[in-house]
Amino acid sequence: MAKAKTAAAQPFLTDIKTLRARARKHIEDGAVTAGYQADRATVVKLLNEALATELVCILRYKRHYFMASGINADAVAQEFLQHATEEQGHADLIATRIVQLKGEPDFNPEGLAMRSHAEYVEGDSLIDMIREDLVAERIAIESYGEMIRYIGDKDTTTRRMLEGILAMEEEHADDLSSLLEDLAR
Repeated sequence: MAKAKTAAAQPFLTDIKTLRARARKHIEDGAVTAGYQADRATVVKLLNEALATELVCILRYKRHYFMASGINADAVAQEFLQHATEEQGHADLIATRIVQLKGEPDFNPEGLAMRSHAEYVEGDSLIDMIREDLVAERIAIESYGEMIRYIGDKDTTTRRMLEGILAMEEEHADDLSSLLEDLAR
């Protein structure tokens, strides 16, 4: 009974007059309102590392697409190309969010591999390429999971974006794992 009174005493939403007044303050901050609870500089730094990771993955997948050869190469190459395209979509989402947070997406090729969580490993054979891509996807899965836990409820928009990307990275890892199993038969 006491809990019901406490919940009823606290309004669900800030009153409209206060919401309107807060929205007018610091209007130059765009989507970042006073209710934003994360450390924006840290989130932008993490997102720029994620952007670098996606860009390195795009480059590796594109190389693997063009270098795939052998009896099973056509199907595997198409998988590489699809993953490269999806990683490009992730990079675009991340860059857009960085700008929304009033940061600058870092596309500078100098130091790209250093900022990336995943490595750029070429692989000598189709199996090696698949393995290297799987390792990179596993790194991305771990990285995105850590970012999501760090951000928590402090930036729900970024968290939801990262959760969507994480789901696709897990799908990529599953695809690559299946390819390895198929080629081992």
